[in-house]
Formats: sequence, C-alpha cells, structure tokens
Amino acid sequence: MNSRIAARTRNFFRRHWQGALRWREKLVFREEAFHLLLAGFVGVIGGSVNLFFYYAGELVQRLFLPQPVDPVQAAELFAPWQRLLVPTAGGLVAGLILYWGYRLIGPQGSSDLLEAVVAGDGRLPFRTESVKTASALVSIASGASIGREGGITQLSATLASKLGQIAKWPPYRLRLLVGCGAAAGIASAYNAPIAGAVFASLIVLGNFSMNLFAPLVCASVVATMMSRSVFGMEQWYHVPLFPPIAGAQLPWFIAMGLLCGGVSAVFLKFLRAAKQHFNRLQLPLYAKLGLAGLAVGLVAAGGFPGVCGNGYFVTNAILHGDFEASAGAFPRLGGLFFAKLLATAITVGAGTVGGVFTPTMFLGADAGALFGMTLHHFDCAAGVPAGAFALVGMGATLAGTTKSPLLAIIMAFEISLNYALMPPLMLACVVATLVSRQLHNESIYTDHLRLKGLLFRRENEQAGAAMDKTVGDLMNAPVPPLRETATIQEIADRFLANANNFLPVVDAQQRFTGLVALQDLKPYLHDRHALAGVIALDLMRPPPKCLTPGQRLLDALPLVLASEQRNIPVVNTLAENRLVGSLSRAQMLAVFSEAITEKSHPVG
Repeated sequence: MNSRIAARTRNFFRRHWQGALRWREKLVFREEAFHLLLAGFVGVIGGSVNLFFYYAGELVQRLFLPQPVDPVQAAELFAPWQRLLVPTAGGLVAGLILYWGYRLIGPQGSSDLLEAVVAGDGRLPFRTESVKTASALVSIASGASIGREGGITQLSATLASKLGQIAKWPPYRLRLLVGCGAAAGIASAYNAPIAGAVFASLIVLGNFSMNLFAPLVCASVVATMMSRSVFGMEQWYHVPLFPPIAGAQLPWFIAMGLLCGGVSAVFLKFLRAAKQHFNRLQLPLYAKLGLAGLAVGLVAAGGFPGVCGNGYFVTNAILHGDFEASAGAFPRLGGLFFAKLLATAITVGAGTVGGVFTPTMFLGADAGALFGMTLHHFDCAAGVPAGAFALVGMGATLAGTTKSPLLAIIMAFEISLNYALMPPLMLACVVATLVSRQLHNESIYTDHLRLKGLLFRRENEQAGAAMDKTVGDLMNAPVPPLRETATIQEIADRFLANANNFLPVVDAQQRFTGLVALQDLKPYLHDRHALAGVIALDLMRPPPKCLTPGQRLLDALPLVLASEQRNIPVVNTLAENRLVGSLSRAQMLAVFSEAITEKSHPVG
C-alpha cells in the first residue's frame, strides 16, 4: 500500500515537472533558430550595403562626371581626351586611397572573404575593408572595368564577421556569418536570392549541408526584400521574354557551350597573366592603378567607350538586340569583346578593388550575341533571337569561370525569369564548365588563391601538418539535440528527418546530458501502452567522453575511432559540458587520408 502511494506520488511530481520543463525549454533558443535569427540580421546588413553603394557611388561620381549616369553613357558623350583622363585620374585616386589607407591603419591581415574561410578563422578586418570600399567607389565611379557586386559582397561579409568578433563567437560561427554576408551581398546586388545562397554555399563555404544552407537562404531572402521592397531598388538587368527553344535548336546551344568554355578559359588566363605582370612591376600601388586606368582610357578613346564601367548598360542593349539591328553590328561587337577582355584583365590584374561577376557576364553576352548573329547570317537557328543566345552565353561563361554550372544556371534564370530557356541554358553551362576545366583548371575565385600560394599551403598543411589541426578547425554545427522531455514520437520523427544513428540530449540549460540511440527505440515500438509515458530521459544513454574545440585532432583520433557515432559531440569545456558543435568522423578521417595520400604524391 505504502509503495503504491509512493509510486503515485512520484508519477504526479514527475508528470508536472515534465510539463514545467517542456514550457521552459520552449523559451530557449536552439542553435539552428539562433543562426536563422543572425542570418536575418545579416540580410538587413546586405540590403543596406547595396543601398549605400548606390547612393555613395552617385555622390563620388559627381567628382568625375557632370551628373550621375552610367559610365558608358558618359564616355559616349566625352571627347577622346576626357575618355582618357577620367579613368586615369580615378585609378590614381583609388590607388592613393589604398596606398595611404594601408599605411595609416597598419597591417590588419587579409580582408578577402575566401581567404578568411579557406585559410582563416572567419575574421575579416573592418578597417581594411573600409579603405577598400572607399577605393572601390572611386574606381566604379570613374569608369574602371569592374563590377560593384564585389564591393557589396565583401563589405556585407566583413560587417557580418565584425558582428561575430564583437560577440567573441567561435570560428565555425564566424565562417557561417561570412557566408551569410556573401549570400546577402550577391542576392541584394543581383536581386537573386537563390543564386546568393548557392554562391555562398558552393563557392565561399564549400558545403551544401542543410544546417548551413538554411541560414544562407534566410540572409539572401531578407537582403533581396530589403533592396527590392523596402528601398525600391530595381534589377540591374532587364531581359525581354524569349520564345521557347525547339529541340532541333539544342545542338546550336551545345556548340555555344563549347565556345563559352573556351572564352572562360582565355579570360582566366588573361587575368592570371595580368596579375603576374603587375606583380613584377616595381611600382607603388597608386601607380599600378593609374596605369590600369590609363589603359582603360586608351581603349575607350580608341573607339570603344563600352568598356567603361561594369557593363550593365551595354549588356542590356545586347539582350534587347539593339546591336543586331544597327549597321556594322558584327565588327562593333567583336571589337568590343576583345576591348572589354583586355580592359578587365588589366584592371583586375593591377589590384583594383571590385567584382568580376559582371564583366564575365558582359563577355558571355557579347560572345553569345556574336554566335547567334553568325548563325542568322548563314540562315541557321531561325526564330531564335540573338538576345536569347546572349543570355545563355552569360550563364555559360559564368559557369566556365566559376566552375559551378549550378550557380550559373540559377543566376541566369533569376535574371531572366524565363523558364523557356532553361534546357539550352543547362546544356550550355555544363558543356562550358567541362571545356573550361580542361583548358584552365582553376576557377575565377581559386586562381588568385593559387597565385598567392594559399591553396598550395593548404594542401601542404593537409599533407604535412594535418596532425596539428584542432577539433575547432573541422567542427560543424551540432546535431540538433533532443530535449530531456521529448516524447517517443518526437524522437522517432527526428530520426526519420536525418541520417544520424545517435541524437544528443540536452537539459534546459543546453548542457549535454546523454545520447539516444536509434536501436534503443526498437523495444518500445512494439508496446503501444509504453509509448505514451516514454521520454528521452528514459531512453538516453549516459553522455560519452566528449571533444572540445581546442583539442588536437591527433589526440581526438582514438575517441573518434572508438565511437559508434557518425557525428561526435563537441562541448565548450568538459566542466560546463555545453553542446557547441559536432565533428564528422568521415570528414576527420578524410583529412588524415588526404594527408597520407599527399605525402605519397606531393602536390605542385
């Protein structure tokens, strides 16, 4: 009798205590929710940076032009000496800003967002980026052959990284913030939220896991809505609606993919050669940028004012068929292609701050239009406008330079919102990527890292110093934990939603208290009466020995090899035992495997 009363009393308190815990835990942010909140805030930053670049660019442009207009439109109205003077003066001023700015702030480390993720801990120096932003605004305003999307993306990523540095967050979260900043920058610049998220996932972070992709999507969407709805900013490209492409016309787009793959490789080789030549010049930075501005001015004064600026104005004209309808269209477009290729290579090679996305798509549109006009000259591809070839050329050339056909397909689609061109676009992008890889292995983003020796250093680190890496260097976001009060249904749903064989359990203070194994659910699935009263606290195993972010991989190896888990929990300290991440066993073993392989077959 007494034991029965005692049991009922325990059940009463347990039931009500579980309810109290459940309500308390509803008020506690899980890490995934926190990352989404951070991503939304970074999206606001990205949209605001896009607005800042727009108005600040107009303000700076008044120093070089009588009124803020597209640099191409201004160059067409200029006399030849003005076409020569404005880019040269802009290059000198932009170079002086960099020269004196760097000397004033002192060494701050690299501000390249890819370097921060590939070879760093996600820290980007704000003061360095402030100097680069000022220089970029001058270069863009004076007609340098560069895109402004690079400055928008870089500044958004830097501000996001600065947020994490102020909060003293760990490297894995800093890298995620840099990725969110990059996604927000691209999305707001091109009004392309999907492309922004894919760019950050594939190019910046190199990881397509849902734990990372969801915040990137959130940042992209918020940034796009800020630019489009709140600030009322228009799209840079205005693409007409093209008719559907017949199946008989697809071989022409495959052929154009071959062409754009070659164009991409040539463009990348020109960029590399220009950087190498400027690096050999024993000149101060302002002199190099002045020479680059002079080169752009000479090309513009020589009859090609279309090379000035980022190229949106000319690209839109190509897409709408304005060149095809004019006299002497073929030699004009052909000359403009080579002029833009040369001007962009020199501008980027000299060290001008800006993006290469937009010049790349300019070259693709030009090459595509030339290809389409050639077909029309020989009475081929009837019914397919040259502008359709130009749009597909933009995507294919972008795919060839980035080595990412998925990014290029999505970018071209979001720019045009024309599903009818998707089949030829997809074919051309894949073909262009394959051709470009054969002719030039590096992408437009990894080429400069290779030139600096960073990729070589990274490979050597994998080959000779993988043992010195820490858990924090490879740590991912933690496996979404269960509450102690999670029901059997919640636990089963969680296992169905992911591929993990173990799920961590945390208490109301987010302390790691145990593990629930998939195999431990089997006895309860056959007992319907037991399902209602079973919670994670009843099922969980005691917490295993955990890893910490500062632990060396070599020291962690025995624990990882002995563990049954695919993702081993990482806690902040063994004393506090708060879940902060997870270490993929497969990823860790891959690092050691690559190290052994690279030692046997040295790179380089």
